[in-house]
Amino acid sequence: MRESIRRTGRRAAVTAGLTALVVPLTVALGTGTAEAASCNVTTGPYQKQVEKFLARPVDGRQSSADCKAIQAFQKKHGITPTAGYAGEITWRTMNTMLQQKAAGKNPNKDRKCPTNKGRIACVDLTRQLSWIQDGATLKYGPVPVRTGKDGTETRTGLKKIYWRNINHWSTLYNVAMPYSQFFDGGQAFHSTTKSMWNPPGSGGCVNMTSADAKAYWNLLRNGDDVYVYGRKPGT
Repeated sequence: MRESIRRTGRRAAVTAGLTALVVPLTVALGTGTAEAASCNVTTGPYQKQVEKFLARPVDGRQSSADCKAIQAFQKKHGITPTAGYAGEITWRTMNTMLQQKAAGKNPNKDRKCPTNKGRIACVDLTRQLSWIQDGATLKYGPVPVRTGKDGTETRTGLKKIYWRNINHWSTLYNVAMPYSQFFDGGQAFHSTTKSMWNPPGSGGCVNMTSADAKAYWNLLRNGDDVYVYGRKPGT
């Protein structure tokens, strides 16, 4: 009877020892699998365009390296899900960047922003660009901006700056809005810490980097014209 108990005890100890070895291995493998799964290895509908933008080999097939490069871009600009998939929002963001780059130092080449108003701040929703001009002379910019998302679009048309508050606090969104210059019913130029390419967009204001918002503050005054035109991609 005692011998039987001893044999049972030895078997239990061996089993426990094996379990102790297997469980950490299983957990480790499980963790690795989860990490791998977080990177989407599926080829996206905009694979070639995204590969070209990121200076990756353009073969139209998703690779692990492609996925990591796409993920890095998505993380930088707050694009979710951050899965490394070459989808519509990722490509739309990249395409907007390309259009902004193409604008160079002649953003009003097509003369869509009035040149007969003197000093005016122009906002092109299509390219997500803004600049200040005096007549046809460029005074500042163009700079990337982040305008209203679908449902809270930045309203188009000719407006005027009617109120400025350098340290404005939004009671609506409970956030700071430094260098606020209001031009249309609560919509304003102001700085933000978000990426200018962070989707889906603002609550209607024209977000800018702190440096650009400060420059606009120094260049514009109450009564200055603001012209908003175009249509933001995705709205």
